[in-house]
Parts: sequence; structure tokens; C-alpha cells
Amino acid sequence: MIFVTVGTQDKPFKRIFEMVENEIEKGTIQEEVVAQIGCTDFESDKMKVYKLMKKEQYLDYMKKATFVITHGGVGSIMDGIKMQKRVISIPRLKKYKEHVNDHQLQICEKFENDGYIIVAKNEKELESAIKNISKFKTKEYYDNNSNFVSKLKLAIDNL
Repeated sequence: MIFVTVGTQDKPFKRIFEMVENEIEKGTIQEEVVAQIGCTDFESDKMKVYKLMKKEQYLDYMKKATFVITHGGVGSIMDGIKMQKRVISIPRLKKYKEHVNDHQLQICEKFENDGYIIVAKNEKELESAIKNISKFKTKEYYDNNSNFVSKLKLAIDNL
């Protein structure tokens, strides 16, 4: 199963679902696809579509997925990375009026340069990413929150 998610963003993102549906039609994707579409107006007979999900259901689909296709939101990307999922990220782009600027592209490029995800900005890149996803080695994510909290506590204690 492939899980596609656009998080809880208040902007529609039809392009991501149309791209995935095209890959199903071409046969590039042969697994079941479950999509969390948020406020996007989209229907499909090729994938199971949910507007929004409870966090538990979202995490369950993420956990069961062979790989994840997501927008360029940090939360969705991090959920996949923390579960050591292979993640393909399709950033929302300003030129398509999917967002007010290209910060998602910048976020995705940083995660990709650090070896955590694959970025696909168009259909050709998505097809290539899907065909090569099994070869992609997921970089393990190490959370440094406890280190940050310790340093913050020390700084506060020394005030």
C-alpha cells in the first residue's frame, strides 16, 4: 500500500493527486493507494480517498505503507522519516498557485540534500522516483530534542 498525504494544510493540492492517479493509470503504481486529501476537491476510483483522518488512522496508514508520497510540509515529511519510510515529496509550488511562495521546495531540497527523501517537482520526476524507490536507502533520523532541552534548562538555570 502507498500512502499519499497533504497534511492539514488549508490550501488544495490537486496536482499531487492527479500525478499519482496518472502513475496508477500508466501502471507505474500497482499497489493499493490510500490518500488523505485535506481540503482538495478530488475524487478517484483508482485510490481510496479520505478528506481528513484522526491521527491514529493517519499514523496507521503511514506505518503500513510501502512508501509515502507527501507534499512539502515539514510535519508530513518528518512523520515518514521518523517511521523510517521511504518518502517522495512533491512540494507545493507558487507558480501553480498552490502556495504563497516556494518555501516547500526549499524545505524539500534541504531534506533531499541531507539524504532523507526524494523530491519530485513534476510527473516525469515522480515516475522516476517511484521506479527507483526500492533502491533508495532511508537515512536514519536522530532526534536531538533531549539535548536541546538540556541546554535550554542549563541556560535558564544560569540566569
